[in-house]
Amino acid sequence: MTADVTLSSRAARRIAEILKSEPEPMMLRLAVTGGGCSGFQYNFALDDTRTDDDLVLERDGATVLIDPMSLDFLKGAEIDFTDDLIGAAFKVNNPNAQSSCGCGTSFSV
Repeated sequence: MTADVTLSSRAARRIAEILKSEPEPMMLRLAVTGGGCSGFQYNFALDDTRTDDDLVLERDGATVLIDPMSLDFLKGAEIDFTDDLIGAAFKVNNPNAQSSCGCGTSFSV
């Protein structure tokens, strides 16, 4: 399965750091679910199971999984990591989102 979802080098480094500290081999799963203040929200979770229909992004020791339903909302998106005065967080730069909330974790299409 291919899609135009990319993983920035900053996000890959941070994900690799997180995964390295886990006692069991893990991957980061990004999913889009209903909810949040704008209709949909991004969920990041550690997962040790990869399914056959997951999109698998690998970069610099980081592995990110995205299920097919979530992928429909993420085509063309970039997964990034920011660390600034406001705080450190993963950020999804999603061209499909028509609006998003102030916290950046929910969006509408």
